[in-house]
Amino acid sequence: MGWQERGWLACVSFLGFVASVQSITRGELFPYGPSARDQSLEPGNDQTHRLGLDKPVLFYDGTFDSIFINTNGFVATAEPTSESTYLGKMPSKFGMIAALQGDLDTSDGAGKVFFRQDSSPEVLHRAAEQINRGFPDDDEVDPTHAVVITWVDVATHEPQTQDKKRNTFQLVIASLERASYAIVLYPRDGIQSSTSPAQDGSVTMHAGFSKGVVKVFLFNTQGPYYRTTRDDEASVRTLAEETNSGLRGVWVYEIGTSPFFTNVAPGEVTDLPTEATPPEVYVDPTDAIEERRLVHTNGQVEEYPPYEPEGGQIVVHPVQYQPLQPGNPEVVVVEDTDINVDVFSYNFGTCANNRNKCSQFADCNDFSSGYCCACKPGFYGNGIQCVAEGKPQRMNGKLHGRVYVGSSPSSVEFSSNDLHSYVVANDGRSYVAISDIPQNVGPSLQPLSSIGGAIGWAFALEQPGFKNGFSHVGGEFTRQAEVTFLPGNEKLTIRQEFKGIDEHDHLVVSTSLEGRVPEVPQGSTVQVEPYSEIYQYSNNLITSSSTRNYIVTLPDGTADTRTYQWRQTISFQSCQHDGSLGNMKPTQMLSVDQIFVMYDHNNELIRFAMSNKIGDVNGGQPEENPCFTGRHGCDTNAACRPGEGNQFTCECATGFNGDGRSCYDVDECREAPQTCGFHAICNNQPGTFRCECEDGYQFARDGQTCVEVNRPVDACEEGTHTCDSPERAQCSYTGGSSFICSCLPGFIGDGRVCQDIDECQQGRCHRDAVCYNTEGSFTCQCRPGYYGDGLSCSPGRTKTKCETQRENLLGATEYGPRGPRPPVGQYVPTCDENGAFEPMQCHDSTGHCWCVDRNGQEIPGTRSGPGSTPLCIDHGGVTPPIGPTPRPDVHPLPSGTHLLFAQSGRIEHVPLDSYDMKSDDAKTVLHLPGKVIIGVAYDCVEKMVYWTEITSPSISKANIQGGDPVNVIRSDLDSPEGIAIDYLGRTMFWTDSVRDHIEVASLDGSQRRVLINSDLVNPRSIITDPPNGNLYWSDWNRDAPKIETSYMDGSNRRVLVKDDLGLPNGLTYDSQSSLLCWADAGTHKMECMHPDRGDRRKIMEGLQYPFGMTAFGKNIYYTDWRRNAVVAVDRYAAKESDEFQPQKRTKLYGITTAYAQCPSGQNYCAANNGGCTHLCLATPGGRSCKCPSNAVGVSCVERDGGY
Repeated sequence: MGWQERGWLACVSFLGFVASVQSITRGELFPYGPSARDQSLEPGNDQTHRLGLDKPVLFYDGTFDSIFINTNGFVATAEPTSESTYLGKMPSKFGMIAALQGDLDTSDGAGKVFFRQDSSPEVLHRAAEQINRGFPDDDEVDPTHAVVITWVDVATHEPQTQDKKRNTFQLVIASLERASYAIVLYPRDGIQSSTSPAQDGSVTMHAGFSKGVVKVFLFNTQGPYYRTTRDDEASVRTLAEETNSGLRGVWVYEIGTSPFFTNVAPGEVTDLPTEATPPEVYVDPTDAIEERRLVHTNGQVEEYPPYEPEGGQIVVHPVQYQPLQPGNPEVVVVEDTDINVDVFSYNFGTCANNRNKCSQFADCNDFSSGYCCACKPGFYGNGIQCVAEGKPQRMNGKLHGRVYVGSSPSSVEFSSNDLHSYVVANDGRSYVAISDIPQNVGPSLQPLSSIGGAIGWAFALEQPGFKNGFSHVGGEFTRQAEVTFLPGNEKLTIRQEFKGIDEHDHLVVSTSLEGRVPEVPQGSTVQVEPYSEIYQYSNNLITSSSTRNYIVTLPDGTADTRTYQWRQTISFQSCQHDGSLGNMKPTQMLSVDQIFVMYDHNNELIRFAMSNKIGDVNGGQPEENPCFTGRHGCDTNAACRPGEGNQFTCECATGFNGDGRSCYDVDECREAPQTCGFHAICNNQPGTFRCECEDGYQFARDGQTCVEVNRPVDACEEGTHTCDSPERAQCSYTGGSSFICSCLPGFIGDGRVCQDIDECQQGRCHRDAVCYNTEGSFTCQCRPGYYGDGLSCSPGRTKTKCETQRENLLGATEYGPRGPRPPVGQYVPTCDENGAFEPMQCHDSTGHCWCVDRNGQEIPGTRSGPGSTPLCIDHGGVTPPIGPTPRPDVHPLPSGTHLLFAQSGRIEHVPLDSYDMKSDDAKTVLHLPGKVIIGVAYDCVEKMVYWTEITSPSISKANIQGGDPVNVIRSDLDSPEGIAIDYLGRTMFWTDSVRDHIEVASLDGSQRRVLINSDLVNPRSIITDPPNGNLYWSDWNRDAPKIETSYMDGSNRRVLVKDDLGLPNGLTYDSQSSLLCWADAGTHKMECMHPDRGDRRKIMEGLQYPFGMTAFGKNIYYTDWRRNAVVAVDRYAAKESDEFQPQKRTKLYGITTAYAQCPSGQNYCAANNGGCTHLCLATPGGRSCKCPSNAVGVSCVERDGGY
């Protein structure tokens, strides 16, 4: 690689030198505010927020896991005392880091205090730069964690005035394992006030550090402290004008080390050069002839040849690909009538802070208004992205969209079709291939050679004085074209997003087609005639239009000449600071010939090829030099260098060796095995090589050294947060390693400590009911003699048929010492608490038992002999009696996590305290007399419980926070049993054991579709795994029981377990451990496995008759028909840990967990319905768009798999 002349380098160095003496601006603060995902302090005066830290801060000789952020311009290591004890005083009595401490106020809404924890590479890299610049003689540091606190436009606390003086400043606490540093930034014009009001007038604000009061033997005394400012206003005002870090307005300090520490150490670079007119500096250009050597930190030595003026021979050497370090690009919206895209923009600033935004093959140049990047000799591009001259270029991408052919009413869908392109840059020849193009559209796309025209323009062969597209705009731009076919006026829109060059040195593009094209019959060939197109260049926008002819030769040999009109817009972002826009030619002409198009129907491929040249719109004198005609014979990996007349030379491109006619790749990894350093892998690539860090490592700021990754920690998911228990508070992950705590409904507090609200003080129950306050909620119970749910109570009710029959029989009996005794041999029915016939009736004298219907009539075939009992399902309960009855609505649940389970016509709940069932607080959530509820499922998003019911087959829902039940599906059901919710994709799945199928629908019951309808006999339980797009279900077919799985779209169906099964009723999936578990009423076992491993293992045996099943944390909870109980099993200890028996002793059916907050995770259907028109069904790698079964006449588009 060549170097610029020393005179130029001296000028650039001086510009950077002068820039360093400028005070920082607000734009040069660390990112802050909502866009940086900051939290904000409550508005007001003297507000304090305790921030629990992911990693501790070291301050003096102490280690702190939390800090206290205060409105008054400081951070404390303990709860601050009242402001009257510290305002105007330094040192303070408690641990304090004072960025600018004073009596400040944000209650007017104009001032804000933002804060966050941040472990992103960008912030850590920037913090390291500031620290290492301030301590140039110390070993360089690389922080692993930072806290960023920003006081923005905070005013002093004083009576309302029209023109308040406001201060803006920032504190960054950057920490390593054994040290912490404070970086304090005071932007230009950021300090408008240096005093704040006090009781006796005003006091000077202070900046500095105080350990606070310490105990020495038996006495308390003031500990060590460090003052940045004095007791005069002048010292405050100079904070933005001076420095100890070498950058005006930026101050750095070492504030704590472990295990030993003495006092705060300030930065060591306090001198700043005076701002003056730069003297003229002359450097003899001949000095640049000396060879230069650059020694890398890993010991590798690169030699650079002498720089030669442009036009001379350029010798290029192998260079390493180094990934661009992430920056903070400004987003600019380019608006046009046809296009609206976000593109990269240069920030205003200097190369000192933005050099890593340039290509590794570019120089960064400072200008008075900002900086620009320029490709080095031997490379071309826009400076942000540069490629080697003469090197072939490759492009990869995907094709999406839909196209109508001819007059067809249906479209052809494209979903991630592969698009590949290859350009021989030294002759301008480009090749494009698109795969998986169906035969009903492939021939009709042949005229559209311009799908690949953009890459032809980007790397067109340049005529003297003209530049191709990549030289102007680089590899990031948006192209939108509209094609109008004549005479039918069919229109097609082509939109292409060029996303730059990836780590494999390939240009990345996303292409979409939308519209209609005229039909080209199968078997026809297409010939596109050569054309020229004028490109008009303006500020960040390029436009062109043309008319193109093509000839269609039909299978019978007849030819038809057709035409289409073409209009396109290319938007990009250029550098505004270097004047290059003024040098850009306003018009250039792209000439395209040797066009080849073909559709390969056997392989369903469409291919385009063409030769591209960029030059004068007026044509000019034809160039004869082979470098400009492309007929030079140089290797495809070589640059053609024109000489006099028709003379030229061939030079191998960067990373290749040879004579130019024949070039071969240099294997840098073999020639220098240690190039990439420790914990890195060297991958050779054509013309270059690439260093990749091993797993668990990432590039440090030098782009070469691999350092261990400090991954952000989701404390909410891992359970390491400091919020109150899940029954009282919710932890919300906010990115990085930050989270927010908030109390659940029914509690009050700051989220870390939440206290119960006593709702009984608010008179929430009926006047004839008693209110019982519970954790996070309350319950109401009607007084004796009244009936109802406690919210509504009424006196008395009419006796039921069962109660009347039982009373009559008992009334005619004798009474003994143990109560009423019916005559010997007399059967007396038993009634439940609502007066209905119990589903199973027994004769006390004979010992026989049988099942009855709602009228008490025996169901034939159910009578059992003495010593055994039939398994009776409550198929109907009782006819609702006349008079007051329990309302069929939901009793609101308290906050926290609960178990919801079905018991005949009820849904009941048991709250969980950690993993323990709070049996005393169990109650009925929903009562539906006369119904039999089988399956229950919970939607954690809308707090909705869903259930299946078999007496009048239906699926219904209700909000657990209160409200009436709502029927969701009432038709085309026979025996719906298991039900499951995809809370991300907003769909529900259920089994029907009579129809023997699995069905899916939207949560409102619309868009029903049968997913599985074969090889099912008795499907019962069904479970979803929304983040991974999987579905699991059990089939208790007595002849061949099994547990199966598929994707949520029904594809990839397979049997997981089929051996050693009996009656696999219960099924559950724990997303935290990825375990699928089941309970078997035939083998009486509970077992688990990882579905992707097949590592089946027994958890417990000796179960009696399990039915439903759910998991939460370490526990599995199941319902048991024989025990009439909910049983908790500790799956780690492999034993029962708890049991709950409801007051009503009847069969328990389905059970589910009602989470306090939704589990973490995403799938492709979670946003915008996955782009689907109707059903979006997740798969492990994407989603499928499916139409409902009744989609006749509906505009529905199906797409299988992928995204």
